[in-house]
Amino acid sequence: MADYFVHESSYIDDNVSIGQGTKIWHFCHVQGGASIGEGCSLGQNVNVGNNVKIGSHVKIQNNVSIYEGVEIEDYVFCGPSMVFTNVLTPRSKYPTGSAGYSKTLIKEGASIGANATIVCGHTVGRNALIASGAVVTKDVLDHALMAGVPARWIGWVCECGQKLDSDLICYECGRKYEEAENGLILLP
Repeated sequence: MADYFVHESSYIDDNVSIGQGTKIWHFCHVQGGASIGEGCSLGQNVNVGNNVKIGSHVKIQNNVSIYEGVEIEDYVFCGPSMVFTNVLTPRSKYPTGSAGYSKTLIKEGASIGANATIVCGHTVGRNALIASGAVVTKDVLDHALMAGVPARWIGWVCECGQKLDSDLICYECGRKYEEAENGLILLP
């Protein structure tokens, strides 16, 4: 007996790995070669493309398609109807197949708001927060708060999700940060 849940309306292709405690709800499709970690939740109408890798404790809300070429690390949140792409210059008449897919990496703890778009070929940093409706067209630093079209840096966020003031101290959980090359780093 499986140690995960798949709703009877969903399709799981052959050669798929699903971790313990994961829940896959109504009308989902998980395609061949995909790997989903432990304790994940896939909401209604989620499509996981061929060979996609999803870490553990990832929450994917309704109506999200994760195309081949996208990798999602642990504890990522994908809001309702957010969008991933995997080809920069798609042409129906000239399909590229998987050889033409650009890689996208969503690092641990990142959150992507409802209806945001992540243009392929970019990395969203650890614990970054992408505002609803934003369009990410470049790499995002760790702990960056991004909003707008195209998405622009508007501040920093703590691992717990709170917006940080200029002193980079979280008044919700007490974590302290400093700026570094890849964004913020946690101080001991």
